Amino acid sequence: MAHKKGQGSSTNGRDSQPKYLGIKRGNGSFVNAGTIILRQRGTKIRPGVGTGLGRDYTIYATVPGTVRFITKADRKYATVEEFTIEDCEA
Repeated sequence: MAHKKGQGSSTNGRDSQPKYLGIKRGNGSFVNAGTIILRQRGTKIRPGVGTGLGRDYTIYATVPGTVRFITKADRKYATVEEFTIEDCEA
């Protein structure tokens, strides 16, 4: 005899947790060292000057400054333009 569970919602109750990928700090935002700029799968955007790349391809700031997204030779880069104390006095 074939067995079929009745009212079937228990077999459909699986789903993966959200990963919260994407850009966390936009172009022109001020960041401190260690701030996550974006989370991604693979290197769609590559790390530039003033940034680092984590094991899971997270790009983070290594210096305090302003976030800039640039395109160079058909590749996208996330950079941080370093912030200095002279910038405040100007």
